[in-house]
This record gives sequence, C-alpha cells and structure tokens, in this order.
Amino acid sequence: MSKSNKKLLPLPLDWDVETKTVLKSLPSAHAALAELKGIASTMPNQSILINTLGLQEAKDSSAIEYIITTHDDLYKSELNLYSYKSLNAKEVQNYIAATKTGFDLISKNGLLTNRTVLKIQEVLEGNKAGFRKLPGTTLKNTSTGEIIYTPPQDPEEIKILMTNLEKFINDKESCDFDPLVKMAIIHCQFESIRPFYDGNGRTGRIINILYLIQEKLQDLPILYLSNYIIKYKSDYYRLLQEVRTKNNWEEWLLFMIKAVDQTSRETIDLIIKIRELMMSYKRTLRDNYKFYSQDLLNNLFKHPYTKIEFIQRDLNVSRITAANYLNQLADDKLLTKKKLGTANYYINDPLFKLLSER
Repeated sequence: MSKSNKKLLPLPLDWDVETKTVLKSLPSAHAALAELKGIASTMPNQSILINTLGLQEAKDSSAIEYIITTHDDLYKSELNLYSYKSLNAKEVQNYIAATKTGFDLISKNGLLTNRTVLKIQEVLEGNKAGFRKLPGTTLKNTSTGEIIYTPPQDPEEIKILMTNLEKFINDKESCDFDPLVKMAIIHCQFESIRPFYDGNGRTGRIINILYLIQEKLQDLPILYLSNYIIKYKSDYYRLLQEVRTKNNWEEWLLFMIKAVDQTSRETIDLIIKIRELMMSYKRTLRDNYKFYSQDLLNNLFKHPYTKIEFIQRDLNVSRITAANYLNQLADDKLLTKKKLGTANYYINDPLFKLLSER
C-alpha cells in the first residue's frame, strides 16, 4: 500500500499537535477574529455583509475548482434577469445559497451535523446523491494524471468516518485543542474523506466558517479563506497531502491559522471601507433627496447591481416610484444605469470597485 493510500484514522488524533510554534501563532489570529466580530456588529444591516462578502467568497471558492466567473457576471446573475444566463455564475449563486442554508441551520440548532453537511452539498450541487456509494474517486495530479491520493472507497467506511467527524465537531469533551486548531483538523479530515462525488472542496470551505460560528468566534458567515487559498494554492494542496503521507501537522496548522489571521485583517479593512462609503452615500442622499431612507441605503449596498424589483420589495413602493428613485440617482451619477435585454439595472460603481479590487 502506498503512503498516500494508508488508512484514514478516526478522530481525535492520538498525539498532541499543538506544538510551541502552533500555540504562539494563535493569539494574533484570535485577536483579529475578535476585532472582525466587533467591526461586523457595527454595520446597520448585517445582511449587507452576508451578501457582499458572501458573493466574494462564492466567487473565490468556486474559482479554486476552476469554476471561473467575473464580478460583472456574478452581479448580473444575482439580478435574475431572464435575458441573462451564465452557467458558472449560476454555480456561484448555488454556493451563496448553500452557505446561507448552512448558516440558517446552525443558527437554529447550534450544532454542525452531517444532516447540515448533506443539505449544504445538496443545495450546492442541486442533487440528492448523498455520501459516495460507488468506488472510483481519486485525486490526480492535473499535469501528469498520476493518482496522488485515494480516499476511502467503501460506503460503510465513509459513513463511519463522517459519523466520527460529526462527533469530533460537536463533542467538546473529545478534544481540548484550540478551536482554530480543531477547525484545521476538521478541514483536513473532511477533505481526506471526500464523502461526496462532487463539491467536497466547496462544502469543506463552508464548514470552516460554520464551525467558527458554532464556536462563537464569529456571528456571521463573513470570514472566508478561499481568497487566501487561491494565493497559496500549491502550498494548500501540498500541506494537505503531507498530513496524509507524513503526518506533517505543524505546517498545515500554521498555514490555516495564518489564513484566518490575514483574512480577518483584510476583511476588517474591507468592512471599514464599505462602512465609510455607506456614510458618504447616506450624507448625500439625506441632504439632497426627499425619498432618502435607511432601507434605500441598505438596498444600494446589499446589491452592487440593483434593479427596480429589489427597490419595490425592500421599500414597499410601487414600480413607478422605485423606477423614479433609481433613475434620479442615475441622472445624478450616484448610480450607473445599464440595459440588459429589455430590463434596466443600476450599478453602485464605488462599491463594485471596492469589492472587485480585493
């Protein structure tokens, strides 16, 4: 049996992976997480963050799996206009829906169960295939085609390992490691089980943020590691594989802790910029437009591309009134009006620029 094929062991690990170096890296990451949690709570409408940052993560996480879409495609797809269809953008929208589904379920019952994981993957892939029942899933080197890792093939073994992982996630008594160390172990174990035919990577990355919420380290699904993983993709895959073949846990844990630390700080910076831009728009709208309302402001920042129907729904106004509001803002250059097929949509350009430059 090759090194990459050695049997995947259940959790918890039977040795201490919290080395001195790992422990020293944790305070900075925890401080950044706490600051992010605090900054996020100051936003007047938190669905703005869930939507805008969720779109970013969906785009980046899908890009890791070579599902590539542009910001323009993504925001057009959110408009759900009949004349616009992008298969990749649709997949990215499924990712957002899957994240929100997972967040709703964990908010309701406080546990990250296999039922939730199955539901996330179902929304992501649009099928109910469930855990793998047929052999044949392998990880290959994309350049050479060589098999570098074979996950468990037996359906019963997959079920047993996933039940074990569920217990590890939710049973605090089974392991007293720091939550960030636990998150990295959970991610590695899930990616090594690869319980699904498709969507393992994306489901695994959604589990990361849901676990941080379960552990009360975040309140909202806004800390997303995919942007960091894209930047250091070869390290990410190399270190995952080195855990499987060499038990090289220290480097893997340090990588994931640094990902949390750096991503938290970048997200704090982005939220501060979004908040400043919102305040600037608020002053302009409040001082110059009789129709100003907080609901209008929230709409313009929840949807980088908005449309008449969104304004109708969020402000509870008629279609004519909603169109008048948006057209006046477009005439005054606060929004850019565009046409797609027979429909109009309106872009918050400064917000689009902020998000797409990340």
